[in-house]
Amino acid sequence: MILLSPSILSANFATLGEDIKLIEETGVDMLHIDVMDGCFVPNLTFGAPIISSIKKITNLPLDVHLMISEPSRYIDDYIFAGADILTIHVEADKHVDRTIRYIKSKGIKASLAFNPGTPLTPLKYLASSLDMVLIMTVNPGFGGQSLIDYSHDKIKEARLIAEKENKALLIEVDGGIDETNIISIVQSGANVIVAGSSIFKNRNINGNLNKLKEVLKNEGYNNF
Repeated sequence: MILLSPSILSANFATLGEDIKLIEETGVDMLHIDVMDGCFVPNLTFGAPIISSIKKITNLPLDVHLMISEPSRYIDDYIFAGADILTIHVEADKHVDRTIRYIKSKGIKASLAFNPGTPLTPLKYLASSLDMVLIMTVNPGFGGQSLIDYSHDKIKEARLIAEKENKALLIEVDGGIDETNIISIVQSGANVIVAGSSIFKNRNINGNLNKLKEVLKNEGYNNF
């Protein structure tokens, strides 16, 4: 089963509520929200108050990706705001195991992200505690980048670890995914697809989403 998690980083913030409603009506599985602090990544986006507002207008699970330094300091804020899945970066937290356990103790799904150049070694030890792992296929901070080719090998490695340590582990992939490469990403082992620019480009949200779904259906992924 392949899940779609559109990233609102590429949405029109002036009509964000309308864009989210259109995504919801078109049919997706969750909503990906990138929180950036201008420190861990070279960009600023939005924080807990915006997520709280989004929670009020959608029934989609909120897939909240914390691209921030010292995420453990803010876990409660994002849980209170309405996050259903919280992703922290392995590079940003000094005590990753502790933070994951804390997230889980609050009844929230926990996910761990890896930047393109970061080895997956910690995943071997943490997979059993996680609900999801996020493989970044671009360097985080900005939308519209091209997928890094060696990412396929990391996705395959993550799938092998999941098969050994936690078969229920979701493997999410984020960065540069469109109709030309989504199948190769899925075939490498991903089952949660984050897409931003390829969904919101040309303001044809419905058409772009359906194009991604059609490509998946044509390859036998018929869960839509």
